[in-house]
Order: sequence, then structure tokens, then C-alpha cells
Amino acid sequence: MLDIGITRPASGRIIAGVCAGLGQKFGIDPLILRIIFVATLFWGGAGALVYAILWVLMPSEK
Repeated sequence: MLDIGITRPASGRIIAGVCAGLGQKFGIDPLILRIIFVATLFWGGAGALVYAILWVLMPSEK
């Protein structure tokens, strides 16, 4: 597994914890990231692909 320095937290998850992990790492509210991912679904679905890739690459917090 590729270590990208970001983990999916055990708490604060809605689906997989990708937005919560990114929010913690970069100091951004996870809600803003969730809105961005949902909005990108309407422009070709690239957000779903990026979310799925991050879900696989980001290790879960134990």
C-alpha cells in the first residue's frame, strides 16, 4: 500500500472517511470537501473516480 501520509479516521466518517481524512490533513471542513466531491459528479463523474482511488490508497486509522 502506498503511504500518502493521510489516514481515514475511525470517527467522523460518512461513507469511507476520505473527506474527513483530507479535512484533518489540510485543515478544511470535511463538509466542504463532501460538497465538492458531490458537485464533481455532475461534471463527468471525475469526483467519484478520485474518491474511489483515495478510498483504496488511504489507510484506515486503527
